[in-house]
Amino acid sequence: MTKIAVFGIGYVGLSNAALLSRDNTVIAVDLSQDRVDQINARQSPLEEAALADWLATHDLSLSATTDGPAACADADFIVVATPTDYDTKSNFFDTSSVETVIALARQTNPRAQIVVKSTVPVGFISRMRALHGTDQIFFCPEFLREGQALHDNLHPSRIVVGADTPAAHTFADLMASAAEATDIPVLFTGPEEAESIKLFANTYLALRVAFFNELDSYALNQNLNSRQIIEGISLDPRIGTHYNNPSFGYGGYCLPKDTKQLLANFSEVPQNLMRAVVQANKTRKEYIAAQVIAKEPQTVGIHRLVMKQGSDNFRQSSVQGVIRDIRDAGIRVLIYEPALGKKKFMGCEVVRDLEAFKTESDVIVANRASDDLDDVADKVFTRDIFGKS
Repeated sequence: MTKIAVFGIGYVGLSNAALLSRDNTVIAVDLSQDRVDQINARQSPLEEAALADWLATHDLSLSATTDGPAACADADFIVVATPTDYDTKSNFFDTSSVETVIALARQTNPRAQIVVKSTVPVGFISRMRALHGTDQIFFCPEFLREGQALHDNLHPSRIVVGADTPAAHTFADLMASAAEATDIPVLFTGPEEAESIKLFANTYLALRVAFFNELDSYALNQNLNSRQIIEGISLDPRIGTHYNNPSFGYGGYCLPKDTKQLLANFSEVPQNLMRAVVQANKTRKEYIAAQVIAKEPQTVGIHRLVMKQGSDNFRQSSVQGVIRDIRDAGIRVLIYEPALGKKKFMGCEVVRDLEAFKTESDVIVANRASDDLDDVADKVFTRDIFGKS
C-alpha cells in the first residue's frame, strides 16, 4: 500500500485523508492534540455529517499524530494542507506553514513526493523547487465546498495536478481510484497554471456571488421583487440557476483571501474586474448594514456567524462586516452562535438561549433563513430568497 502523510486536519486535509485511507495507509498530522485524539477515536473534529459518518463506519487505514518527522519518515507522498491566511501587510498569502512542512519533508524524507493542497500564490511551487533543488514538489488544488468536502472529493468535478511527471500521474490515480465517481476529468499542467486555475476559479465564483448580490441591492433600492428578477435571468441556460441566492457577501475560508491574492498577482497587469469583485463585496456588506440601521432598532440580533448550514466555520464570514457597521453605529448587538465558546465576539455579547435571543432582539439579522426563526418572522432581516419557499 502507498504510504501518505497529510499535514493539516482542516476541511481539505481531513477530507483528503479520509478519502485516501480507503486504499492507502494514511497518517494525518496536526498541531492540535485534541484533533489528533478525535481522529484516532474515529470522530470528526469538523462539523460535516457525511465526514463524521465516514470516519465512524468505514474501514480506513487512518491514524493521526502530532509527530511530523515520524509521519514523514517512510511516506511515499506528503500532502500539505495547512492554512495560508491572507496577510494584509504583505498583500500575499502567509505561506510559512507550508514552507515549514516542505522543509521538514525534504530534511526527513528526501525521496518523498510533496503535494501542496494549500492555496498558494502563483509562482510559489517554482520558488520552492528552486529553493530545495528538486522537482518533487507539485500543486494539486482543491475545489471543495464547506460542509460537503468529503462529497466533493468522492465526486470531484476535476482533478488538476500542476506537474506531468510519473509521480504526478500516480497521485492523480490515487485520488481518482478512491473516488466514487468515474470518468473524472484529469488535467496535468505547469505549476503556475495549476495555481492560476485555483485562484481564477474561486474569483469567478466570488464574481458570481457579487453579481447576484448587487442585483439584490438594486431590487431592494427600487422596491422590486428580487426573486422574480433572479428566476427570470437564471432560466437562461448560459447563466443557470446555481450560485444565485443573495447573501450578505462572500466569505469563509477561500473566496475572500483568494480574490485578494489574485488581485495582488495582477499588480502589474492592466485590469478592472478583479478589483471590482473585491470592492463589491465590501460595498454589499455596508449596504446590508445600512438597511438594518435604517430600521432604528435598539437591539440587533445576529443569528449565526457560520457561512452556511452544516458547517462550523465562521472565519471571515460576511456577517462580521455587517456586525461591525451596526456596532459602530452605537446599536446594541447580540450574537446567537452555538459553535462559539466565548461570551464576547467583536465586543458584542454572545447568547446561547435561543428564546431569550429572539425576545431581546428588535431586528434579527440572518444571512441564511432558518426554521428556528419561523415564530419571529416579522423580526427577521435576510436576503436568502431561495433557502425557504
